[in-house]
Amino acid sequence: MRKHGIQLYTCECRQETYHSVRGSEGLYMVNGPPHFTESTVFPRESGKNCKAYTFSKDGTLFAWGNGEKINVISVTKKGLLHSFDLPKAVCLEFSPKNTVLATWQPYTASKDDTAGIPNLQLYDVKTGTCLKSFIQKKMQNWCPSWSEDETLCARNVNNEVHFFENNNFNTIANKLHLKKINDFVLSPGPQPYKVAVYVPGSKGAPSFVRLYQYPNFDEPHAALANKSFFKADKVTMLWNKKATAVLVIASTDVDKTGASYYGEQTLHYIATNGESAVVQLPKNGPIYDVVWNSSSTEFCAVYGFMPAKATVFNLKCDPVFDFGTGPRNAAYYSPHGHILVLAGFGNLRGQMEVWDVKKYKLISKPVASDSTYFAWCPDGEHILTATCAPRLRVNNGYKIWHYTGSVLHKYDVPSNAELWQVSWQPFLDGIFPEKAITYQVVPSDVPSEEPKVATAYRPPALRNKPVTNSKLHEEEPPQNMKPQPGNEKPLSKTALKNQRKHEAKKAAKQEARIDKSPDMPPAPAQQSTPRSTISQSTSGDPETDRKIKNLKKKLRAIEQLKEQAAAGKQLEKNQLEKIQKEKALLQELEDLELGI
Repeated sequence: MRKHGIQLYTCECRQETYHSVRGSEGLYMVNGPPHFTESTVFPRESGKNCKAYTFSKDGTLFAWGNGEKINVISVTKKGLLHSFDLPKAVCLEFSPKNTVLATWQPYTASKDDTAGIPNLQLYDVKTGTCLKSFIQKKMQNWCPSWSEDETLCARNVNNEVHFFENNNFNTIANKLHLKKINDFVLSPGPQPYKVAVYVPGSKGAPSFVRLYQYPNFDEPHAALANKSFFKADKVTMLWNKKATAVLVIASTDVDKTGASYYGEQTLHYIATNGESAVVQLPKNGPIYDVVWNSSSTEFCAVYGFMPAKATVFNLKCDPVFDFGTGPRNAAYYSPHGHILVLAGFGNLRGQMEVWDVKKYKLISKPVASDSTYFAWCPDGEHILTATCAPRLRVNNGYKIWHYTGSVLHKYDVPSNAELWQVSWQPFLDGIFPEKAITYQVVPSDVPSEEPKVATAYRPPALRNKPVTNSKLHEEEPPQNMKPQPGNEKPLSKTALKNQRKHEAKKAAKQEARIDKSPDMPPAPAQQSTPRSTISQSTSGDPETDRKIKNLKKKLRAIEQLKEQAAAGKQLEKNQLEKIQKEKALLQELEDLELGI
């Protein structure tokens, strides 16, 4: 008999791993795949009082609260280690090397003590003693940040970042003080440690993000890099795995242009060597998701009004591959970085695109309808999708997939119950070796389901008439799947390159013909047409005309940048790189003239 709650599932691999789920009927553990039998690692907990749980970073420890105590068990030794009397705790977190357990409960002020009661506790996992208690009023960013070797720990306290060394919380080893520090993020990896800090703008001053190397904070030019921007009410800072660069998503609460209900977002790149740039996104609209590849050499952004674009960029912020447009709002690299999933969850239909990012080849395209959660298994082969409350209170449940698109396990929560939280047991890097990508669908005993297709509303007057096929948006295919004129097969990289050269030659020559006709009278205003239309009538190739238009547009933009530089304006790195490309663009236009 199966009940939902907290469950743990093992992946089909040499190293056993688990999968945890928290629901309205309690928590328990299950082995799998492929058997999904109940495990004896965790004693079954019943009831709705479980408010929080967490695994340690290496997956060997598991802590949870049952409304009375916070309990810690060893997953490997299957034994209870500690119990703490913390009935109100709602947040739990282990330090990276399992030395400290941090707990947080809602802040309450004391009647006799105006300072309030400390609500953030740090416990020694080995002895069970409380190392230190702090007052942490806000739930946001409640947990201290550790370096991976636990040599360094940091907290944001009253516009300062306090640093502790070697888990000695009685002595502040260092402070980083800037006026109104709003957020900070410690870099991953070994020494030297770096920290990114965000200070919001005020009274006409811009917001900025700065990168520092610990403990060099006080020198006049101590910052490794600095990036300022005016359009930022909040930011998200993302370090790459090698701690060489940070991506900053700057967001405003209100889009003053009125183009979006969700404010306005910009994406910035900041490197520890001092370089910075604005990532130029080809399509206007919100930035839904940005994620680093584990290689630290590229990142993927999902952006633009629906249907959204997805593009992989390199460290120069140049596009590497364009996935076209589609119903998507999230991106997830596999732990090894060799597979990328583009997905549309939340208010989208749950379509997933699984890509081999080494060959940029589509592996599968499954649909996980109504999903609110996605997670890769540490083995890099299995995927978990779930529909959880309170985001959705109906059709709660979860599925375990293989990345080739087959569902290996499915569990639907009873209609009178809810599913609240799901997560894989984590593992350290290197435990699971990277395996060769397969394109053949892995067999499964779970019967396949056809996704429900919602039919469009038809007014009564049209219901007995033939249905006309129409789309609100035409989706753009990935760059290596765009067909040639008269050929529906995707083009190879060499064919794409040759096609661009041929089209560019034809278009440039047409432009030259137009420019060499000064005696031609201008067309009347009512008959004026875009340049692309004029080119079409001569070249007969719409694709060529589009190339011409894009080249002319780029050259005009370069002229504007050169004028701004001449006026004394300081240009960004990527803008300077654009100016350097002027000669190549002019050469391309010259080659185009020879193509017709």
